[in-house]
Amino acid sequence: MLEIPELEILRRDLEREINDRKIKEVDLGVVSMVKPLTKKAFVAGLEGMKITGVTRKGVLILVGIQGDHLLVIELGDQTRLTRNQAKDATEPGTALTITFTQGGQLRVVDPKKQAKIELIEADKLAEVHPELETLGVDPVDEPISWTTFGEGLLRRDGKLKSILMDQSFIIGIGPMYSDEILFHAGLRFDRTTASLSTQEIRRLYRALVETVHDAVKYGGTTIGDDGWIGLLGEPGGYGEYITVYKRDGEMSPRARGPIVKARFGSGYTYYCEQTQV
Repeated sequence: MLEIPELEILRRDLEREINDRKIKEVDLGVVSMVKPLTKKAFVAGLEGMKITGVTRKGVLILVGIQGDHLLVIELGDQTRLTRNQAKDATEPGTALTITFTQGGQLRVVDPKKQAKIELIEADKLAEVHPELETLGVDPVDEPISWTTFGEGLLRRDGKLKSILMDQSFIIGIGPMYSDEILFHAGLRFDRTTASLSTQEIRRLYRALVETVHDAVKYGGTTIGDDGWIGLLGEPGGYGEYITVYKRDGEMSPRARGPIVKARFGSGYTYYCEQTQV
């Protein structure tokens, strides 16, 4: 999944690149992506309309469309949005191309066909997406005190990594940033909330805020050939600051031992055995 730093970077880039653009033409290659609308209704609802802004609610990108409508974009694991010129070659997996009257195109590249895009009335967002009512704190958009964070944390049972990835607590933290946050906080992934001291809660809060904001500052994290690529084709610069995620076998940045990889749920977690307690 795209995590909150990358989603926020994408939102900001879209706001800068497509706001106030008028849509000339829509080419929908994967009709199933926009169900329940028919291809004809989806295209007709966009062509000739103007973009009125780009916001974000949780992990959903919301593109305002003239006439009080929203283009709601929910990205899949490997979905990318790209800014192109009409003359650019079409990349395999391109599912949607929006051409503007001026300023090129916006393309949705979705090789796994996991993205979901809806064109809805703006005032129907909560009805169409009731899960938005149960979302937790947005670590980018909503300043939160460490005491409020701590109170919310202590109301939850379970292991710290799972709690950090709980969307009803904190929005948009996934496997990568949860590992990084826990490393910077010096806490093991399997610690429980009941075992935390006040000082440890403070450290976890500080690590969360600093990690997320630094990742946004450096343009997100790109790891591997299929990692995050921004709207304009640029990889993220935060990868060089990643300390533990997928670095198993490498020496820990603050200990004389290697980073360890351990099974966690259906995936893995990465941590320093010597300094995360």
